Amino acid sequence: MTSDSTSPDVESLSTPSEQVKTDSTPSHQVEADAVLPDAEVDSVILYLQSNSSPEVDSANPPTPESPVISNIQVQFKREEDKLLLILPTETQVPATENSWSEIWQQVKLRLLGSDRFFAPNTMVHLVAQNRLLDGRQLQELAETLNEVQLQLKLVSTSRRQTAIAAASSGYSVEQLQPEVSLNSELKAAKPLAEALYLEMTVRSGVEFRHPGPVIILGDLNPGGIVVADGDILVWGRLRGIAHAGASGNRESLIMALQMEPTQLRIADAVARAPEKSPPQFYPEVAHITPQGIRITRAIDFSRNQLK
Repeated sequence: MTSDSTSPDVESLSTPSEQVKTDSTPSHQVEADAVLPDAEVDSVILYLQSNSSPEVDSANPPTPESPVISNIQVQFKREEDKLLLILPTETQVPATENSWSEIWQQVKLRLLGSDRFFAPNTMVHLVAQNRLLDGRQLQELAETLNEVQLQLKLVSTSRRQTAIAAASSGYSVEQLQPEVSLNSELKAAKPLAEALYLEMTVRSGVEFRHPGPVIILGDLNPGGIVVADGDILVWGRLRGIAHAGASGNRESLIMALQMEPTQLRIADAVARAPEKSPPQFYPEVAHITPQGIRITRAIDFSRNQLK
């Protein structure tokens, strides 16, 4: 079962190929790259200020389809063996018809302008934050990264539509909590996020992380991983790795119509599937007992067993 990677509230944007010309990088960008010392590779930040925009040909003024880059920040940061690509939030750069084109231009200019802050075949983790991205935009980023031998591996986002689009495109996903302003007294009691509903099959190599319950209308294939702070419900076959109660809640549950896991984890408890599959499958529930994780037929299970 798959999911449409384009959410209803994502506008389809077009990015003309002529917007980025690798042989005419703005002079201020070349100068900025030239003075970067080789040692400063842990945090490389690109600032293109509005007062240092590329020169505009007066005979051919910019049009809405080919905007001049404005004051937008795109950040690259190296972290151990991976490279973080951090996009500006929608608070910093509101979602408009041309904002994605400008962000994409800055990513391409930075990658083509200098190769000192990454090595070939480095894995890239895209930190999309609260920016809404669809499958086509993720593909554009991935293709741009591939041009300089970088591989998009994981997408961190607080937007459910972006998470679904990323998983449908085959990337691992880290679902972030939306940022809210809380008093210090409230921060101690961190509530679970709303349930994440996925109408798709989680394929091998895809990892989902969500700070709340996860409900999958499809299968969790071998090699697929789902990590949730709440319960995990798979309305299909669970044959991958499921980790419920990841933040420490030992009352979390893992439920599936057909339980054939590679590994089950609830809080800090770990269990593996038996070597032989049962002759007949029933909907089952995995839960923690004093003896460890146990699997019970759903028809025989009650949450009172956890008390």
